[in-house]
Amino acid sequence: MTLAWTRLLCPTRRKSLHGSSESMNTGAGRQELERDYDRILFAAPTRRLADKTQVFPLEENVAIRNRLTHSHEVSNLARSIGMRLAFDHPEQVFKDEHQPLQVQRSVPALLAAVGLAHDLGNPPFGHQGEAAIREWFKENSENVDQHDDFLRFDGNAQTFRLLTRLQVLNDEFGLNLTVATLAALLKYPSLHDSNDRGGFKKFGVFESERAIAEEVWSETGLRAGVRHPLAYVMEACDDIAYSVIDAEDTVKKGYASYYDLIDYLTSNAPDDPVVQGVVEVAQKKNAEFKKESLSSRELNDISMQMFRVKAIAMMVVAATDVFVKNIDSMLGFTIPPGFDLVENSPCSVLCSTLKAFDRHHGFRHSEVLRLELEGNNYIKGLMTLLWPAISTPKNRRSPFEKYAYGKISENYRRVYESSGQTRYAAQRLLCDAISGMTEQYLMREYEELSELHSGAS
Repeated sequence: MTLAWTRLLCPTRRKSLHGSSESMNTGAGRQELERDYDRILFAAPTRRLADKTQVFPLEENVAIRNRLTHSHEVSNLARSIGMRLAFDHPEQVFKDEHQPLQVQRSVPALLAAVGLAHDLGNPPFGHQGEAAIREWFKENSENVDQHDDFLRFDGNAQTFRLLTRLQVLNDEFGLNLTVATLAALLKYPSLHDSNDRGGFKKFGVFESERAIAEEVWSETGLRAGVRHPLAYVMEACDDIAYSVIDAEDTVKKGYASYYDLIDYLTSNAPDDPVVQGVVEVAQKKNAEFKKESLSSRELNDISMQMFRVKAIAMMVVAATDVFVKNIDSMLGFTIPPGFDLVENSPCSVLCSTLKAFDRHHGFRHSEVLRLELEGNNYIKGLMTLLWPAISTPKNRRSPFEKYAYGKISENYRRVYESSGQTRYAAQRLLCDAISGMTEQYLMREYEELSELHSGAS
């Protein structure tokens, strides 16, 4: 049994599977997978990523990446690999199906879409925000159900929920994306109680979206624990972007210099040929730039840019080659558990060493840790204020609780109110509300509700 690209690139939308069809006739000239990218690009949650942390919380310098610029860069890298696969390796990857499926249009479009969408469900303050949500549920065990979906809350599963339920066009199908895009978006294709997670460290679908995930898998020929082949590409592009580009931002922030990065690479990976090759090219460019009349800051910045260009180029080529070599195993369900394109490429050491540099000089910088702690406190504090407003029955809410409940997105409240308003659904709404907020909005909401709550006490 093997996976078939005719199903993996299935352009069917979930709405049509339930007997409905679109009526606005706006798709002329575009493939369905191309329309998915356009829908994601114009969706409000995509714009909200501009005020969500990539590495450095509450960053005012627009030259430093936020979650939106990161997502655009991942999308660009994914599209680039899609172009390589579709134009340079169509027979090897897509077999005899490459021409009827028009992979030169469909594959780059799909990969651009999932690259742009992959972080939409992330809460404010990045991974610290995810940790804060998980911690709040553990700390409030007497008042909430201890379900895996909350104790191990993850932005990847929230992304799938957002696109299939919460970001409403005009019905209950979310953005009504194609099953191909939804399948490729699932970095962790399993539920909390799955017996087979494919060797991946997390589950990527909440209980509330179980039926949707199973429908997507059924239509594409996949199953729990089995990734869509193009999900491996999306994961690789995310790794490439944050390993290389987060290092560039760490230098741009002034937490380290270009020379610190070069020293770190040569000290920690002195015998790796790829690392040394990238360093050699970067140092050659740096020596050329030193001859120009540049300030130390300019020299630092332009040297990092050249390093970034070379490192990304090598990693993109390497990830593409590994994908092509392993496509038959992916299609034949024989790929090793937890397989990763970059880890199995010649660029593995370069990527892992860059991630270590990012952690050492960027993520663990005292200023970053202080802001993450502030974000943690804001999230937990707002969850504490919102929970009584959500969990208290409508006819028993206090004036403060009515006001606080009304502050939650109307879309999210509608989904909750139509779901039976169970305790699980209430906890789901709390996560939806927090995850959908930008950082500045979260802080303003906390300050306002805290003041009103203290006045009402």
